Parts: sequence; C-alpha cells; structure tokens
Amino acid sequence: MSISDEEYAPPKYAQIVQAIRRKIADGTYPPGSQLPSETQLVREFAVSRPTVVRALQVLQLRGVIDREHGKGSFVKPSPPAEEDSSRPGRAVLDRVEVREGATIVEAGSRPAPANVAALLSLPEGAPVVMRRVLLADAGKPCELVTFWCPIELAEGTDLGGVEPLTVGVRQHMQRIKGVKLDHVIERLAARHPLPEEIKTLGLTKTAAVLAVLSRIFDGSGRPVLIIEVALPGTLHELEDAYSL
Repeated sequence: MSISDEEYAPPKYAQIVQAIRRKIADGTYPPGSQLPSETQLVREFAVSRPTVVRALQVLQLRGVIDREHGKGSFVKPSPPAEEDSSRPGRAVLDRVEVREGATIVEAGSRPAPANVAALLSLPEGAPVVMRRVLLADAGKPCELVTFWCPIELAEGTDLGGVEPLTVGVRQHMQRIKGVKLDHVIERLAARHPLPEEIKTLGLTKTAAVLAVLSRIFDGSGRPVLIIEVALPGTLHELEDAYSL
C-alpha cells in the first residue's frame, strides 16, 4: 500500500524554515538583509501568525537570523557557529507558549514517578510540578512537551498553572525564583508512543516517535528541571551543524 507524500509533508513552520533558508542560500536574502515582516510572511505562505513566529524562532535558534524587537528579523552576516546550533532542550526552554498557540493539557502538583525522581535526585513519590504542553501546526498536533520541576522551585511560578506562559520557561524561572539555568544533558531515542502520546498526538500504537529527554542543571550542578519532548517521526527531523 502506498503512502502519499502529503502524509509525510513537514509541518507548515518547517516548510517556511526551509523556504527562507533556500532564499538565503541563493542570495535572495543576503547577509545583513531584513526578512519580510511577520505580516508579509503570513500572506506569502498563507499560514497563521503563530506558525510564522515559530519558523522565525527556529531560524534564530539555529543561528541563521537575528530578531530585534520592534525592528524585524535580519540574516546573520556569517554562517552559524557550532555553539549557535539548534538544541531541542534550548528551543523548548526559550519558547513563548502564548505566541505559539500552545495548549496546556495538564498542569499541577504530582508525586514524582521513579524515573523522574531519579533524574531530579529526589525520593520516588516526592512532590513535583508537572506541566504538559501540546503544540499544533495548521491544527494538527505535532509536539508534546512535559516539564517536571521540584515543588520548592516551582512554588510561586506559573509552571503549575493552566494558562500559556508569556515568556520562556528559562526567563520565567530566573525572573520569579532567581534560578539561572546553566547546562543540559540531553538524550534522544526513537520508540513507539506512550499511551498519553497516542491519545494526545493522535498516533497509532506502532507509530515512530522521536523522544528527547533533557536534564537541566543550575550553576551548582543541581538538577532543577526535566523536559520530555515527544515528536511524531513523520513530522520532524533534527538538524545540527558543527566544525570538523
């Protein structure tokens, strides 16, 4: 049985990323030039503003463009350096939920599951705050993100709330709790979806999922946050750039 190309087409934001990178490569948008405005890109690609914003955030995180508030987006004058390359954990930490139309599936205090407790250096069942966020592209679920945070670090923040955050998690935790996130250990794996992912992402039991597990530490080496990201395998690819 054949599967149509449409079923494997990348999400809209990824198509915009690819189109802009092609125009940068062919000189349509030379280094230092300004990209079309968000409004112009919405019209050009016939998508919603959150989809355009997400595409621009991906390009920024990959070191391809700079974004200046109130001025616009500009092509970087030099190729992205290794340290500017995209990292899934970093992208999630800096994502602004309210700008991307995120849906908060579940949030609040929970007993830490054994694997989460071990990663946070807590006893199994210790209270933690869990936040589960669903992102969609053109109405189709494309990413499920789950945050786990020790209760004492989450108290006073909006991590346990049901409203989308107006700033990234990294900025939110530093502003409210004075916690400065320092480094991350990240693990990627391919697997079948978990029951919650089947239900929320609309997947079959045998579908392929790219799972990203990020363990976030503060400057003292203490684990302060766990991020689990589930990406449907037919909708995503990861790209990196590094020197040899």
